[in-house]
Amino acid sequence: MTAVTEMQKIGMGLMGFGLFFLLFGVLLYFDTVLLAFGNILFLSGLMLIVGIMRTAHFFFQRHKFRGSFFFLGGVALVLFRWPIIGILVEAYGFMLLFRSFFPMAISFVLSTINLPFLNAMFSTSTSMV
Repeated sequence: MTAVTEMQKIGMGLMGFGLFFLLFGVLLYFDTVLLAFGNILFLSGLMLIVGIMRTAHFFFQRHKFRGSFFFLGGVALVLFRWPIIGILVEAYGFMLLFRSFFPMAISFVLSTINLPFLNAMFSTSTSMV
């Protein structure tokens, strides 16, 4: 098991506050300041957890360029005070960036919940064996 460094602990706190401010900004009718602050905290927390070089490598891979463009463009739109359009563009970029992760996350959640009718509906043909 890997030990968590102090910088990673700070990064987790920043990401938590960033998600809180993003949620609170959406709940308060897309408040631009809260959304911008949440985006900045979330991205800085991500950089502290993963590292600056690994974060840059993740966002600037050739096959993830379109997702990164939309995600970071959405962050820029929020910072330039276009919150609704910025959040929509961010969400689309997030979907493009993590689309390969969603089937694995769904299968993990379904394996922990273990509801037979949902497992039959979302069953995947890949095996972890």
